[in-house]
Amino acid sequence: MQTPAGATRPAAEREATMLAKLARKESIETVDEMSDEYFDLLTNLMTQQADSELAGGFGYVPWIMKAPTTEEKLVVSQIVRDEVRHGRAIYRLLEDIGVPVDDYVEQFDFTYRVEGQTDLGATRAGTDKRLNIFYYSIDSWPDFVMFNFLMDQGAGHQLEDVKHSSYGPWRREIDRIFKEEQTHIAHGDYWVKRLALSNATRGDIQSSLERWWPRVMAIFGRPGSKKNARYRALSLKLRDNHTVRLDFEKEVREKAEQWGLVIPRWTPDWERIPDDAEITG
Repeated sequence: MQTPAGATRPAAEREATMLAKLARKESIETVDEMSDEYFDLLTNLMTQQADSELAGGFGYVPWIMKAPTTEEKLVVSQIVRDEVRHGRAIYRLLEDIGVPVDDYVEQFDFTYRVEGQTDLGATRAGTDKRLNIFYYSIDSWPDFVMFNFLMDQGAGHQLEDVKHSSYGPWRREIDRIFKEEQTHIAHGDYWVKRLALSNATRGDIQSSLERWWPRVMAIFGRPGSKKNARYRALSLKLRDNHTVRLDFEKEVREKAEQWGLVIPRWTPDWERIPDDAEITG
């Protein structure tokens, strides 16, 4: 485990302070209130979020030019700006606890995407910490809006846990980010509904749903994960991975079926994922 760079107190003292604050349901605010384990788990979660926000924004950039109307070009550019700003906001929190962010980000190509229709499963395509779904390319407007529809709602369900996180600075930043994510969710809802209710485009949007559904279902991670149990023990998460996935699936299914779309069957191959692995952390 890594000792926080800004810590000034011994590890045992920091851990005792942390456990006392968690028992009183108080926020952790500084590295001197974190055990080494808490620091490792927190930085892992925040880096996953920041890398995903940045990679997601870069993946949307081509759709500023390819969007079907001038109004949509502006909307997509605003979404890109939001995603990159969200990434920067989380990287700033990492800087505040001693993580050398610029050196870290320089190592990676956040524009990198896998070729073709490769199914990554739980295997990372690179060495940054973005969610695997951000390694896939977006190849059409129906693909773009389906990705927007599914991934922003999926992220929203994951951020619900962060809104109750024991780390105060992260929790407060998520309150600001969450408001903007709601507008992204509304954009995806509008376009998927519009394409699904048109005879001319229903087949295209259904195909996009079938392509993205297994990918987004995988972002929540394995049920009963050991790492997830530690996140919950330290109040960095509230729920098991599968509970979050089921809440997400219920919401999406209700909308999709109203619009005449068919949710594909998804069967996870957990045998390919080691018991202590995490897709999203």
